[in-house]
Amino acid sequence: MTSLELAALLGLLGRARHIVIGTDSSSRTDGEQIAAAWDGMVLATVTWPETAASWLRQARRFAAPEPDAWVVSATPAGWAGMARRLLLSTSWSPHRTITTSALEGFPLPGLRGARADGTTWENR
Repeated sequence: MTSLELAALLGLLGRARHIVIGTDSSSRTDGEQIAAAWDGMVLATVTWPETAASWLRQARRFAAPEPDAWVVSATPAGWAGMARRLLLSTSWSPHRTITTSALEGFPLPGLRGARADGTTWENR
């Protein structure tokens, strides 16, 4: 993650006070970087495998704290199953989720994020 991307991601969080950070196993370093830079409270950090039987346990841990915002750093392959499980089994909302540049274009309305150059994007 670039410093510009991190700054843009933090800017997208706006007035959020509490966040939950989620990463797939290959993006843990980005999650640690986000947690270190965040001024507010991190309610939980959840890591999931790229492939799993259902992701239900991780999805429940990710959604349960009801944060002001969720932050996701994952590869599209690592996020696909988790996002599906979140939509099916939890109160998670893509409209309250900020992602890193790797998920730009992930087909989920409301999802938004930061690019490596510091610009932002939003799926409508």
